[in-house]
Amino acid sequence: MTQSDAKDPNDPKGLIREAYRIEGISEAECRSIFIDWALSLPAGADNQAAMAALQARYGEPDHPMSALIAEGLSAQAGPRRRGGRRRTDPQR
Repeated sequence: MTQSDAKDPNDPKGLIREAYRIEGISEAECRSIFIDWALSLPAGADNQAAMAALQARYGEPDHPMSALIAEGLSAQAGPRRRGGRRRTDPQR
């Protein structure tokens, strides 16, 4: 096993690494791999930090995975509240 094949804590299953090795991979295939990667991270992992590290390591500008990682990094970090007006008076 070479140094580049060593287990990366930001890519525990090597999914992102392998996506960059697949010649002619499509955006749809990258999106599927990206979702699998996100689900494979341990609970409590910092997804934003992991994406930033992967972008720094693999970030080929013309690769569809690079675009997905950049999109993930630009997304809002926290969940947004959805729904109507928030109730402020508990007696109503």
